[in-house]
Amino acid sequence: MEKIIKCGSAKIISVANQKGGVGKTTTAINLATALAAIDKQVLILDLDPQGNASTGFGIDRSARETTSYDVVLGAADVWDAVVETGVPNLAIIPSTIDLSGADLELAELSHRNFRLKQAIEKAGVSDTYDYILIDCPPSLSLLTINALVASDSVLVPLQCEFFALEGLSLLIRTIEQVQTSLNPNLEINGIVLTMFDKRNNLSEQVSLDVRAHLGDTVYKTVIPRNVRVSEAPSHGIPALIYDLKCPGSQAYISLAKEVLKRDKLRAA
Repeated sequence: MEKIIKCGSAKIISVANQKGGVGKTTTAINLATALAAIDKQVLILDLDPQGNASTGFGIDRSARETTSYDVVLGAADVWDAVVETGVPNLAIIPSTIDLSGADLELAELSHRNFRLKQAIEKAGVSDTYDYILIDCPPSLSLLTINALVASDSVLVPLQCEFFALEGLSLLIRTIEQVQTSLNPNLEINGIVLTMFDKRNNLSEQVSLDVRAHLGDTVYKTVIPRNVRVSEAPSHGIPALIYDLKCPGSQAYISLAKEVLKRDKLRAA
């Protein structure tokens, strides 16, 4: 693909939570779309073997010869794997089911935790995009460690459910370990509460508990449970394109504004 050269360096954000079904991929897809809608050049790197970010943009994974699997293992240049989506300003590196065995293959390689970082730096993609969002697998695997090592920050989608804080503590410990030994510049970008049901007292209680423990780390924006957001992936398009006016889409637009605001404050 043709490279768009810009000044500055991309902000690389891992969207991570080792628990599945928390809205991780939905957040990556729709946050990326919201950023692209305000003329930010955005790249999604699908690092989840399930490939939901890829199918969420209508990408036929079986038709792709070069994917994130090849990039991580050093078998292909990043640019060979980049695919334009139907969303202006937004590209994706799709995944493949082969990623499910990547941990075993990475374990045999030297600098196994730095493979993704090296691939990104070698290709110079940070000079082309404003944001690179990495959709991590729902596990604390070598793929996730590679994403954290390559990233500037981590955005954590957190479902409003009873065991939310328990799972979050494990992820935060992993982030701290990466900060200590592999990537001292890694920050927690923020925690976004997902699948919030205002009719459910538990959702409100979880929100209060998380904010009491983590304060301003938690985004003010809350992503509600929304049927239209759930329907969008089956059509191969982001919710913001499927139904811009639905509450879920509007919440992701609000989240994008908060992400931009925090980035400006960090840069000041």
